[in-house]
Order: sequence, then structure tokens, then C-alpha cells
Amino acid sequence: MQDFFRLEAAYLVMALVALLITLFVTTRPFMSRQAPRKGITGVLLVSALLIGGHYAMTTSRMDDVRKAFQADKPVLCESRMLRKAAQSVVIQKSKGWRLEKDTFVSPAFVRPFHLARCIVAKAISLR
Repeated sequence: MQDFFRLEAAYLVMALVALLITLFVTTRPFMSRQAPRKGITGVLLVSALLIGGHYAMTTSRMDDVRKAFQADKPVLCESRMLRKAAQSVVIQKSKGWRLEKDTFVSPAFVRPFHLARCIVAKAISLR
């Protein structure tokens, strides 16, 4: 459950803001009496479906990345340190990377890379 809140925190906050806006708008005098119930139900349903779908896709991709790393396949991770040139880092077990919980760590890099921000490199030419 801690993973869910860590991975989906931003989307949960956005859903809460949308819910508060819906509550504010639907309780105005010009709205019908059923508007708050219908509005909140709709926003909750859509938010739950979107957040649940995103979580399922993210954890599925994380499992694929974990399996590829264990098989020593190249994995691409987003590098937020280098924004001008190379925006991704190629991670491979044979290149000294190790997996600690859900993060990739290497002595050559100051900052770790979270599994959720990585993808499996299908066809990559490493020179």
C-alpha cells in the first residue's frame, strides 16, 4: 500500500482538487439538489478508474524492468540531472549496477534511479 501512495501521490492530490472543485460548483444555489451527489460520484468513479489503471500499468512495467535487469538486458532510465544532452541512462547488471528494493544504484552515479521511471530497451545499439 505504501508503494501505491508513493507512486500515485500526485494523481491523488489532483483527484482531491477536482473533487473539491466539483463540490464547490455543485453546491451553488443555481444547481439542482441531486448535483452534488451525481457530481461527486462521477468524479470519484473517473478518478478511481484512471488512478487504478495508471497504477496497474506502472507496476506491470516495473515488473518487466526488474525481470529484464535480472536477465542482464539493457534498461533505459530517465536522468533528471542531465537535461541538455543525454536525457536517459542505460542500466545493465553487467555494467556494475545493482537493484536495491525499487531503485537502481551504481558507484559511478550520485543519484539512484527508481524502477517506475525506467523502460526495457528493446532494440538498442550500444557502442
